[in-house]
Amino acid sequence: MEKVMNIIKPKPNPQQQLKDWQRRLRQECRNIERQIRDIQREEKTVQKAIRDAAKRNDMVSAKALAKEIVMSRRTVNRLYENKAQMNSISMHLGESVAIARTVGHLSKSAEVMKLVNDLMKAPDVAVTMQEFSKEMTKAGVIEEFVDDALDSALDSEDMEEEIEEEVDKVLTAIAGETAAELPAAVRKERVKQSAQKEEVCVAYYSLFSFV
Repeated sequence: MEKVMNIIKPKPNPQQQLKDWQRRLRQECRNIERQIRDIQREEKTVQKAIRDAAKRNDMVSAKALAKEIVMSRRTVNRLYENKAQMNSISMHLGESVAIARTVGHLSKSAEVMKLVNDLMKAPDVAVTMQEFSKEMTKAGVIEEFVDDALDSALDSEDMEEEIEEEVDKVLTAIAGETAAELPAAVRKERVKQSAQKEEVCVAYYSLFSFV
């Protein structure tokens, strides 16, 4: 009889499920905050390495390190977005408590489904949200997620150009504080690029001046 009781576990009531999900979401948010602190702490070490590279006038190393900072800051922004979405899920689940008390079961939520599906595509929390998705689907809060495999179709060239611009800003902001060599090198490179553009323009107008 005891074995049968162990096998047939009582189904948790809606309020218990909601509280459990909210508790786990809060834990995930704390994990995200910890990740952000770790990344930001590591950034200070990288900033020092950039200044050291600038003093040696090592542009290659400085730029590679600056790119690391750009990518880590993008990761931090993504983590903040993940945290905000989790808080939003928790809020919507909280609003479902009153409805669950009335009808006796959890109702479907299109907003929760959208947020969960979005987070399932986020690499940092994908595994955790897949577990949430299975549980919420079973409980009837969301429908089963179907991956449509649609690509975001981002223009990689535009993204690379955007990253390069951010790298230049990081170099100027960090290395410019202690090293005169690096800003000078950056200015020299920009002057060179400007001169090249001017040469192209002159050649272009010269070509049409004979028409």
